[in-house]
Amino acid sequence: MESSLRKSSFDPAVTYVRVMQVREDGFVELEFAVGEPELFVEMILPQEAFADFCVANKAKLLSAPAVDAPRNDWEWRLRDALQKRLGD
Repeated sequence: MESSLRKSSFDPAVTYVRVMQVREDGFVELEFAVGEPELFVEMILPQEAFADFCVANKAKLLSAPAVDAPRNDWEWRLRDALQKRLGD
């Protein structure tokens, strides 16, 4: 019996980093993913720690998404909520 499921391309040995912003205070806002770039955690690191982090994790650098790229209602990031200041 043949399986109709395709083999997953998830590889936990591959890591990704997407720089979202380099702040004036020297911190780097980034997204870090393991295996699939679409599943990530948001992080903030000092620039020196960011460089070390990328080397230690052998992370592939991804380009930042376009600022005006269309997104659906479910596609939001913590930084979006912080910029809108929920509750104001």
